[in-house]
Amino acid sequence: MAGDGRYWLRKDDSEASRASFPELFFDLVFVFALIQLSETLAKDFTFGIASETLLFIFALWWVWIHTTWVTNLLDSEIVPVRLFLFALMFLGIILAIALPKAFSDMGLVFALAYCAMQLSRSLFALYAFRSGDRAAFMTFLRITGWLVVSGSLWIAGGQSEPHLRILFWVAALAVEYTGPVLRYWLPSIGASPPETLDVDGEHLAERCALFVIIALGETILTTGKNASSHLENAATMPVLVLAFVTTVLMWWLYFHHGQEKAAEKAERTSRPQETAQHLFTYCHLPIIAGIILTAVGEDFSLSHPYESGAGSSAVALLGGPALYLAGLGWMRAASSRIVPYAHVAGIALLCAAYLFVSNTTNFLIQLTAAAILLGVAIGEAAAVKWHGPRRSRS
Repeated sequence: MAGDGRYWLRKDDSEASRASFPELFFDLVFVFALIQLSETLAKDFTFGIASETLLFIFALWWVWIHTTWVTNLLDSEIVPVRLFLFALMFLGIILAIALPKAFSDMGLVFALAYCAMQLSRSLFALYAFRSGDRAAFMTFLRITGWLVVSGSLWIAGGQSEPHLRILFWVAALAVEYTGPVLRYWLPSIGASPPETLDVDGEHLAERCALFVIIALGETILTTGKNASSHLENAATMPVLVLAFVTTVLMWWLYFHHGQEKAAEKAERTSRPQETAQHLFTYCHLPIIAGIILTAVGEDFSLSHPYESGAGSSAVALLGGPALYLAGLGWMRAASSRIVPYAHVAGIALLCAAYLFVSNTTNFLIQLTAAAILLGVAIGEAAAVKWHGPRRSRS
């Protein structure tokens, strides 16, 4: 059975489109990683730390989404794939443990754990496709070549001084994020032909939606934990209520209309690989980054609700929702070919609010952000009701 080329591949039935229990188990590592990331950022939020954290968001998202692509193609219910996911989970734990000190004494550990996850997953896919799908095999061969290049940059950065480390790691991420756009072109064998992977768009849509829930859940966990340590402050409960309302609004904006449209687009399109790459690999990155940044801003508001907003705290309180709306608006436009004017207006208002942060407390900045998100939700609901649901075209 294991010698059959189809043994490793996803089965063609309705159940195969659902997220499997091994995949959900694998996601638990990223709950830990996101908590580590938020706590690291909240302890010392400066523009320098924010840039480093943005690098970690790019890295965590990339390793998760590409693992999801592989489990989208393979059968995660068979024993070899399950065992491999467990191995990736262990490496993910090492990655998350090293993350807070990745720019100090654990840079090489972080780089080695990240490279091990990326390369081992690609090599595993190569083995799985060795006799089942020649086109997919060649695609993963190209991907492996690109990961060898980026991996050398990760490891070189891990062995360098911190001021050089970030340059190596930015270059590594640039290589990895450019790869899909160039279809992993390599000398001699060229670029991968379009649509070489048998992608299940419905499965990818569900997996990305679950990751959004993970990120929102991490926001609730960190906010609740921080609120419990500031119970003596009279402002804690209003800030906690605002934080919860903001999280609910983010959930509503993603799931009430947009996620369904993205899933329909991915399922009905005649170009599933290209569409999935656009909707899920790239569009979801600012969505996740926005949620994480919002959680950090809420921590500032809990700790210092009546202080005048500093530039850094305002970037989190206003920039997080703005980044979230930008990613969500991008996904809306890509899936329905309709410009989400409510999202555009919300981003403009959040940017305008930044001009007044020096004379405004953190609590009022947080309240402003929540009010703008509510306005976007109302505006979007009105637009849907006015125009009626429009089915996206392939």
